[in-house]
Amino acid sequence: MSLFDRIKNSIAADLHEVLDEKEKKNPIALLNQYLRQCEVEVEKVRKLLERQHVLKEEFNRELTNAQKMAEKRKSQAEVALKAGESQLHEFAYQEQLQYEERATRLNTSLTQAVQHLLELEKKYEEMKHKLKDMQLKRMELMGRENMVRAEHRMNQVIDSSSTYTDKASSSFSDLENYLERLEEKVTSDYYRNTIDARIAQLEKDMKKEETHSN
Repeated sequence: MSLFDRIKNSIAADLHEVLDEKEKKNPIALLNQYLRQCEVEVEKVRKLLERQHVLKEEFNRELTNAQKMAEKRKSQAEVALKAGESQLHEFAYQEQLQYEERATRLNTSLTQAVQHLLELEKKYEEMKHKLKDMQLKRMELMGRENMVRAEHRMNQVIDSSSTYTDKASSSFSDLENYLERLEEKVTSDYYRNTIDARIAQLEKDMKKEETHSN
């Protein structure tokens, strides 16, 4: 499998299908793992893209040099021919042919390099868009996960508050009952003490009257 096919297979898979095929208990962790893999692939393509730019410039530089040398040898061959230097003319002419052949080959290589560069740039942009879409999807999932967790925590607080309220109500009820019993006891003791005191006073008064009477 070529690099492009591997990249295509790793990026083109729909996110929802990936999540359906794999464990759904922790989609954020799964998505993070998938994103890391995609980021690695995107970085590989970025480096290939840089190398392809360098390669294109090298082909272009070599092509320019070969064309210049071909023109130079052509001019030298003409000068040698006019001067009657057959051997020098032949040498310059053969050099001209070699540089022209090299220029033709380099021109073909440069055309292919430019084509490959365009393909890489297109794939790289597609991968970056796909990666950005997945990063946004992760943010959306994290937002939903946060809402679920927040609702869960709030429900726990509400439930615990209800339990606390029930316990507090029970405690207040017990306290009220205790206060009622205490009030009854105090009132009873008060009246009891009051009766004892009044009777004691009455008895004392009665004794005084008896004494005065005698």
